[in-house]
This record gives sequence, structure tokens and C-alpha cells, in this order.
Amino acid sequence: MGKPLLEVQNLKTYFHTEGGTGKAVDGISFEINRKKTLGVVGESGCGKSVTAMSVMGLIPQPPGKIESGSILFHSKNGTKNLVELPSKGKEYRKIRGNEIAMIFQEPMTSLNPVYTIGYQINEAIILHQNL
Repeated sequence: MGKPLLEVQNLKTYFHTEGGTGKAVDGISFEINRKKTLGVVGESGCGKSVTAMSVMGLIPQPPGKIESGSILFHSKNGTKNLVELPSKGKEYRKIRGNEIAMIFQEPMTSLNPVYTIGYQINEAIILHQNL
């Protein structure tokens, strides 16, 4: 079958606060093959969103930090360990906008009812493809 599209290996994402360290994700591993979907289910507060945000490079630093593990993204342009890329850097933004995406649950990040769906999707494509 070949290499998976995404390999997450022993990922540990912690949050450091004055009250101590919260181990939001503590050693999760999974892979996603091309043209496949992975569903992540679990109790509230078990680390589902933090896992997805870690892959997307959206963990607020500080207080959050990926302590260890790897997130290997096998694209057409080669393999990159996303943990090693600056999350606010140009290369990560390019991957995040063009090759990996996240659909947020929060209503405030959903589509805006003032604009048509087509307009909003078109706007996202134009912004990410430099059209």
C-alpha cells in the first residue's frame, strides 16, 4: 500500500501553567493512509482537539508545547516532520493551507451566514492559491 499520508508517533503535547503541567496528549500514535478517513472519538477532555491542533501546528505556545514525538507528513514533495517546523513559519502555513485542513466545531469559526457558501469557499481558495 505504500507510505501513509500522515504518521503520528508517540506524540506528547503538554500545557505548562503555574499550577503544574497538564498532559493533554501523552503518547498517541496513529497513521492515516491516502484516500482514507480517521475518526477520533472519546470523552470530553481526553485530548482529541489537542491532537488535531498539534498536527495543524495550532497549539498556543506558551503554555502549550509538543514535548516529544513526531508528526510525519508524506507529501508529493517529500517527507516532513511537522514537529520540527516553526508553526508560524511560511512552510507550515503553506502545508496547512494547501495540503492539510481542519474543520472546526465551534460555531464562531463556521461559515458566515451573511455571505454565500460559494463566496466563502472561493475566498479560501483564492487566498491559499495566490490567485
